[in-house]
Amino acid sequence: MSQASARLSLVFSCIGHTFVHLFMALYFVVVLAIEIDWSIPYHDLIGLWTAGALLVGLGALPAGWLADRWSAPGMMVIFYLGLGASAVACSFMDAPLALAVGLAAIGLFAAIYHPVGIAWLVRNAESRGKALGINGIFGGVGVACASVIAGFLIDIHSWRAAFFVPGVVCISTGLALWYCVQRGLVADNGEDRVKTAEVSRGDRLKVFIVLMMTMLLTGLLYQATQVSLPKVFDLRLRDIAGEGIMGIGFAVGAVYTVSAVMQIYGGHLADRYPLKPIYIGAFLLQVPLLIGVGAMTGLPLILVAMLAVLINTAALPAENMLLAHYTPQKHRSLAFGIKFVLAFTIAPVALQLVAFVQERTGEFTWLYYSLGGVALLACLIALILPPRRDMVSEAQVLPSPAE
Repeated sequence: MSQASARLSLVFSCIGHTFVHLFMALYFVVVLAIEIDWSIPYHDLIGLWTAGALLVGLGALPAGWLADRWSAPGMMVIFYLGLGASAVACSFMDAPLALAVGLAAIGLFAAIYHPVGIAWLVRNAESRGKALGINGIFGGVGVACASVIAGFLIDIHSWRAAFFVPGVVCISTGLALWYCVQRGLVADNGEDRVKTAEVSRGDRLKVFIVLMMTMLLTGLLYQATQVSLPKVFDLRLRDIAGEGIMGIGFAVGAVYTVSAVMQIYGGHLADRYPLKPIYIGAFLLQVPLLIGVGAMTGLPLILVAMLAVLINTAALPAENMLLAHYTPQKHRSLAFGIKFVLAFTIAPVALQLVAFVQERTGEFTWLYYSLGGVALLACLIALILPPRRDMVSEAQVLPSPAE
């Protein structure tokens, strides 16, 4: 694979990470406007994303399987075109059931990205931690942009524009990738640019079992926070954010923008230090921070929420490097598919948990206290991981095939 093709692959993988998180977070802001437009309670409307959230998880496994056996760039073209078209379709829906179908289509096409795009990025990267950190920035920016773009488009036009405009941009990006693939500017031979040391079958099995449990809990933490945070800010920050959706959108956007930028440091740490303590430490730090989100209001709430999301996402480069290192190359997209089946199939549970707590208490205090307990449990499970001190800066230890 040429260096130019590898760079273009990294570019389209990172842009795709922005789009997938943008569309997966978009509805959590748009619902605040639909709640007013359709006069339907929040806890009923938020449930419309349940099928979409479930499909994001269930679709990951077949998407990874197809990428391993067919083409990662081809699957990414389908991802861009399908995701954009689904969002455009949502902008024309006039009833809850129809909107639920459109959101389900978003979830189905969104399922393609993580097992395909992340494995594609790992395969093309020379410094995996750095590449995963940069990619994580794009994902966090996607969540942040969802809040800001949705808030802006809702306030200047309508919630329909918040689906339509990003959908058209996503389709255009997919057409650009299709052109690059057809012209041979983007190619994929399925081989890693950087070779890594072999590990024992026993270690592979042990790490995979542990990661399945921790990734499930990480998914619950991330999904519950992403779903609930716009409403948490809506309830507790009106004196700061003012009326309208834009102020809340900017507050949520600030949280995810800062946390996204800090992911580059997570990748930096993952390239240079043992992965196990990084991974365990991230869970441990989240415990008091999530409890703080449950208890605080005003500017301290924004700061603590920012730190909680930052620590959660900063651990992802280490997690993805662990999974990539302990997975055979020929099955890597499938392995990432299994990861994101767990991470996103838990989303409906998170969604129903958020709706349950909000409906019965009118707030989210006990939700975040419970999430602090989930983070502690994940920390204890991660202690079982084997110490791998050789997992330090693979790009420095092993030569690139080009060298």
